Amino acid sequence: MPSSPTPSPTPEPSGVRRRSLLGAAAAAPVLASLAGAGSASAAPAASATAGPAGGPRALPGGGDLGPNVIVFDPSTANIQGRLDEIFKQQESAQFGTGRYALLFKPGTYSGLNAQLGFYTSIAGLGLSPDDTTINGDVTVDAGWFDGNATQNFWRSAENLALVPVSGTNRWAVSQAAPFRRMHVRGGLNLAPDGYGWASGGYIADSRIDGTVGPYSQQQWYTRDSSVGGWLNAVWNMVFSGVEGAPAQSFPEPPYTTLETTPASREKPFLYLDGDEYRVFLPEKRTDARGVSWGNGTPRGTSLPLAQFYVAGPDDSAATLNQALEEGLHLLLTPGIYHLDRTVGVNRAGTVVLGLGYATLIPDNGVTALKVADVDGVRLAGFLVDAGPVNSSTLLEVGPEGASADHSANPTTVQDVFVRIGGAGPGKATTSLVVNSRHTIVDHTWVWRADHGDGVGWETNRADYGVVVNGDDVLITGLFVEHFNKYDVQWNGERGRTVFFQNEKAYDAPDQAAIQNGSIKGYAAYKVGDDVTEHEGWGLGSYCYYNVNPSIVQHHGFAAPNRSGVRFHGLLVVSLGGNGQYECVINDTGSPTSGTDTVPSKVVQYP
Repeated sequence: MPSSPTPSPTPEPSGVRRRSLLGAAAAAPVLASLAGAGSASAAPAASATAGPAGGPRALPGGGDLGPNVIVFDPSTANIQGRLDEIFKQQESAQFGTGRYALLFKPGTYSGLNAQLGFYTSIAGLGLSPDDTTINGDVTVDAGWFDGNATQNFWRSAENLALVPVSGTNRWAVSQAAPFRRMHVRGGLNLAPDGYGWASGGYIADSRIDGTVGPYSQQQWYTRDSSVGGWLNAVWNMVFSGVEGAPAQSFPEPPYTTLETTPASREKPFLYLDGDEYRVFLPEKRTDARGVSWGNGTPRGTSLPLAQFYVAGPDDSAATLNQALEEGLHLLLTPGIYHLDRTVGVNRAGTVVLGLGYATLIPDNGVTALKVADVDGVRLAGFLVDAGPVNSSTLLEVGPEGASADHSANPTTVQDVFVRIGGAGPGKATTSLVVNSRHTIVDHTWVWRADHGDGVGWETNRADYGVVVNGDDVLITGLFVEHFNKYDVQWNGERGRTVFFQNEKAYDAPDQAAIQNGSIKGYAAYKVGDDVTEHEGWGLGSYCYYNVNPSIVQHHGFAAPNRSGVRFHGLLVVSLGGNGQYECVINDTGSPTSGTDTVPSKVVQYP
């Protein structure tokens, strides 16, 4: 495996990133109409199934997964035609309403190229990725955007084995596009055709037998996986618990490598046990390394679909709450759910699992979802989209003042994404608030939109992205962008972040608009002044003040200057000189350099 970047086979991409125009600066040293497939269904549980108090349950468990969950088996006719039909609809539908989950029963499939557009998830239905093999590809490219992959958001691949036709599978994505529990029997190319701009990304619990080539990818986080090699680095490549990862070498090349992940618990997933749908709940791992499914069957427990309320987009918040109160878990089938009240998760061990980027929109300024201060809740696989009336918060994990010890069985938040604006006007004072102790947030993108509809400094106002008040919280794979004030504000003790990617808000009108008292600009990542212990690895913040390029941001990171608050591998970069940073963290680190789009780095702090 190379310890330094390998030259690209194509000329180095260059330019300045602007998602709404042509993408990002790559300072790289290298660069239902077709027969044979239908919606999934499972026999509903009888409505008289016992509820949590032993009485009859009014709402049934199990049931039909809806028209946008499409299940294939190896005998299905014209699978490729159905895949192409959905891709044609979703390829450029960045803010559209279509949502799809493409599920493949265990077996072997040949000659397929599943191209994934927006809000499309593909997954196998086995317990192990190797139960479902595609002799072919699961492809994300950027032809729809002139070879620029910086807007390839909101799509996913999970629980499949791939044997790529050319020997290498292309997965050219940016934020909110997880690659989980995948086995690639070959290589993986993370760049679009032509090696254009890309701003990803996330891999977890996956085995890549060949080499991973990020090429023009600006940053990437890989967790608890195995790779046959890693080709190069651009700005910030972070690995934790990855067999075959490059050695620690930040600042050059910018690899931040942890031998293990402090704690992890893989995302719940739907699978088939014979003809019965079940949801597998992987167990928690401490100091994890490598895939969780090593020799086939993963470790954990499972629940029958009969214990889930299978929700559809026509269900009201009252119905979802009733299901939860009756002791059911929630399976959110693909679609857009309007909520006129908060969905409350109050029971320990509750699972809320979304398929196909199920999207929750809070109406009338409510909070979309709140979790009580209980053990073992699992939130996974859905999008929260702010509504036009300002919400004080969009998602809360634990109430204010939560203090219970959840170290043995934490709440996990995985592939849960938040968007403010873009699909239309949206506002929220704070997007994600974590109050419960020991919570694990594993891969989130919290995004105040910089393009699309309903975008403007006040139009989609959103002051804070992620606020962590709980102690002992771990976040692995934290992407937060464009908030009017602090993107991340961390007040809890003993917090840890492994990988952070940020852009400050593009659209600030002037210096006064971002002024934070006597400080020029709000830090992207702020650790509270009273915090005594905190640690972060591989954190980057970028500025692109295109409305007013004269704006100066004092620093990307702010933290108390004490020995228990430690950072490893920090960087800031000005994209093409549109705004500048004076320092990296507090008053430490060199200023960014003119229009050169070259990061300023701090290896350790303090």
